[in-house]
Amino acid sequence: MPKLALVLLLLIAAFAALTSYRAGAREAQSETDYPPEGQIVNVNGHSVHAVVRGTGPDLVLIHGASGSTRDMTFSLAGQLEKEFRVIVVDRPGFGYTPRLHKNGETLAEQAALLSAAVGELGAEKPIVMGHSFGGAVALAWAVHHPENVSALVLLASPSNPWTTPVDPLYRVTSSTLGATFIVPLITAWVPNSYIANALESVFTPQAAPTGYSEHFGPGMTLRRHSMIANARQRIHLLPDIKALIPHYGDINVPTEILHGDVDTIVGLSIHSDLLVDQIPDAQLTVLEGIGHAPQHVSQPDVIAATLRVAKRAGLR
Repeated sequence: MPKLALVLLLLIAAFAALTSYRAGAREAQSETDYPPEGQIVNVNGHSVHAVVRGTGPDLVLIHGASGSTRDMTFSLAGQLEKEFRVIVVDRPGFGYTPRLHKNGETLAEQAALLSAAVGELGAEKPIVMGHSFGGAVALAWAVHHPENVSALVLLASPSNPWTTPVDPLYRVTSSTLGATFIVPLITAWVPNSYIANALESVFTPQAAPTGYSEHFGPGMTLRRHSMIANARQRIHLLPDIKALIPHYGDINVPTEILHGDVDTIVGLSIHSDLLVDQIPDAQLTVLEGIGHAPQHVSQPDVIAATLRVAKRAGLR
């Protein structure tokens, strides 16, 4: 029995070492295949990755959960840069913006970091557009830094409380044990095709655009620090949203809200249908038959709303 136990321990140790090596190798390969698209901005010693394109009024684009600048640069940024100076940012923990700390960044912390970063790029009062989780960051930006925003565009954004429990995977991977033991297993052994297939569900009932997965880089999502950041931020999201709600009435910049009526990830009825009455003079565009990715499948509506809000803000 002692010999068997020793053999088992050696096998476990060998598998753990192989897993750690494979996870590191896959992360390195992903970063080689998908290098930074833009520049690194320093904010009080913390790096923020930002892509800057075009000329005109400043417009910040903030990606959702498990994303990066590549979600917005796939096609939307290229359309908007014809009318705006577009600044696409990586939220902390994703792409090439490191985590702020190990506990998971709150909406307020993310908004503070990103508003400071675009300020370093000369964007003092940009229009701020956020998709999904990025929309919640945009709301926190408007609440906590009203002097640094001229207008909001919110795409399928969570904004009000919900009752569904946190996904068990997030509960596991946000814990210390899960981050130590489960996340490396996922990074090392889950194929990139799994993430590519999961992306398809985000677009339902539409299909992901041709070439989106290849541009997005599924392996970047599987990096250990990104998975942990996503899980811990997701755990914070509901209490952070609840803390923002009492301040929505103080948002006094033009706001355009776009939301698909068949979005099963962030439901229209419990979020944007309420938010439009919570922010003074907000305007809601309900996108019929559209799911959770209007920045890709409803681009004409998104562009039109951005031009409208720029005009309402006196920027055009």
